Amino acid sequence: MAADNGAWSPEAARAILAFKLADADLQRADELAAKARSGSMTDEERQNLENYLRVGRLVEFMKAKALLSLKSQDAAA
Repeated sequence: MAADNGAWSPEAARAILAFKLADADLQRADELAAKARSGSMTDEERQNLENYLRVGRLVEFMKAKALLSLKSQDAAA
């Protein structure tokens, strides 16, 4: 990432856009969300779900930044 404009290289941006969580992680997050909806979570499960949600938000933020980086590079070309 360049310090002056926050743009990532096209390769880095595309790598971030290709990132996805493992199927096992997605399944576990779904299981924990179902337990949350039913009100049957332990404190440890609640913390695990919050960790999945935190990672998901971070990944989405990074993907949005990657898209903006690619768009700004396309506009500059």
